Amino acid sequence: TEDAAVVSDDTESEDEPETTKSPDADTFLLFTRPLHSSGSQLELPAGYPVEFLVGFANKNQFEDFIVETVEASFRYSMDFNYYIQNFSAVAFNREVKPGHEATVSYSFLPSESFAGRPFGLNIALNYRDSRGNQFSEAVFNETVQITEIDEGLDGETFFLYVFLAAIVILLLVLGQQFLGSYGKRKRTTTTRKVVETGTTNSKDVDYEWIPAETLKQIQNSPKGGKSSPKQSPRQRKAAKQASS
Repeated sequence: TEDAAVVSDDTESEDEPETTKSPDADTFLLFTRPLHSSGSQLELPAGYPVEFLVGFANKNQFEDFIVETVEASFRYSMDFNYYIQNFSAVAFNREVKPGHEATVSYSFLPSESFAGRPFGLNIALNYRDSRGNQFSEAVFNETVQITEIDEGLDGETFFLYVFLAAIVILLLVLGQQFLGSYGKRKRTTTTRKVVETGTTNSKDVDYEWIPAETLKQIQNSPKGGKSSPKQSPRQRKAAKQASS
């Protein structure tokens, strides 16, 4: 496509561009993308290809016609003589015999910068007869609306969501590993063996069952001293007789 911002050289402004049509030819137009029903304003999505078919019927009984080119352009909606964007002309040079028909296709891409604005769309079919007479017929010359398509989720947003989901999954895995290792350490510290200890407080000892002489010897023995040496059986017997 070619971009152009050409102002008409004519001093007198006209609502529609000049068009010529042969009385021996019939033309028709069919939009295939997007589909368009007659009686409603045509809406073209910005940034998406627009496709249509142009049909040509030769009504002459003796002369041939040559379908040469099809071209399209955006015009200023208030004055169709002012060009906004001029699309490339597509050459066909297709011969149409008397009483026959021919169909050609054309497509163009509206710029995304045009979204939300109305433009005049002019589609011209250029052809000639066997005598060399040139004709340029505007098969479509109406105001269209360029619309912006809301895709909902574009590529960048999708990859951003994927990245955030990966981070969340990674944090969950790390948290699970941390909680598992922490619980294992806690279980090992709480499962220590419990050691049973004897009575360490002397006040809790019951001395009533001990004989008075033995208790007296214990009380008279020096505290913190070393344990008495072992006695022989004879010495123990003598001590027992003395106590009795």
